[in-house]
Amino acid sequence: MRSFLLIASVALLLPGAALAQSFAGLGEVESTFTITANPQYPVPGSRATLSFLSSSLDLTNATLTVAANGKSVYQGSVQPVAVTLGKAGSITTISATIASGGTNYTQSLAIQPQDVSLVAEPISSAPPLYPGKPSVPLEGSVRVIAVANLRDSKGKAVSPSSLSYSWSVDGTQIANSSGIGKAAIVVASPLQYRARSVSVAVTNFDGSLAGGATISLAPLDPIVRVYANDPLLGIRYDHALFGSYSISGTESSLYAAPFSFPTTGGAPLVQWFLNGSAAQTGNSITLRPTGSGQGNASLSLVVSAGDYTRAIANLSLTFGASSGTNFFGL
Repeated sequence: MRSFLLIASVALLLPGAALAQSFAGLGEVESTFTITANPQYPVPGSRATLSFLSSSLDLTNATLTVAANGKSVYQGSVQPVAVTLGKAGSITTISATIASGGTNYTQSLAIQPQDVSLVAEPISSAPPLYPGKPSVPLEGSVRVIAVANLRDSKGKAVSPSSLSYSWSVDGTQIANSSGIGKAAIVVASPLQYRARSVSVAVTNFDGSLAGGATISLAPLDPIVRVYANDPLLGIRYDHALFGSYSISGTESSLYAAPFSFPTTGGAPLVQWFLNGSAAQTGNSITLRPTGSGQGNASLSLVVSAGDYTRAIANLSLTFGASSGTNFFGL
């Protein structure tokens, strides 16, 4: 089983950049149009798409000129224009001029990308030494960590511990989890077949640098795998048992590995059933055939955590070398 590390990188417009800033020059008048950048938080080194709106200008019959850091990047009809951004902290100054009815209207916008990544750490079960990550558990919790790399225009980084983190879950701000240095939040898992949005806005002490990120959390159904526990090799994580299992010696030990069960209320409950009867609880069970002859039995495993989080595994057991009827001793 494999899960994914969820990471989102973002940037932010300079404070006040979302407001229409107008600069009038020779032959120009105050701007009567607005510029919006999409996405709101573009990744450093990516392309931001600029859109132009006006309630007073006839943009259909107007012409548009766009320059980035003084270099012309577009000239033609009014339409969305993509602009390449620089590295984290660098400022890209956009100047847009719309010519309509013989008059030029100009507006400028500055975009300063900042790196903010969100990492989801599900608080759920996984076997020891398992190289992957558990998935978001049902009826559990997820710890979300913000990794902020805010830099000024000279490239100097700001200490993450001095930054202010403002967290929101499904659009609602979580005040008690927000504040200076609060780079992590624990949120409840969403309901089955639904998703939960977790967002963070990160600023320095005076708000001159800002970044943000959003991550979507979706739970996956938990599973349980059964492995043979060899007395010499240990638990054989390289081969999960399915369908049938043959006991060739005097005894055999099996190990149950629950994946992605919530652990906030303690470890999930593991119950073993032999021929439909409760045998024992716990991750491990040792089976010892008694008597002589050959026989078979059914082994079931039920792992549960909460009212709706459950996984089941079944094995058909065979044992003995000759025909006969035996019973298991546990």
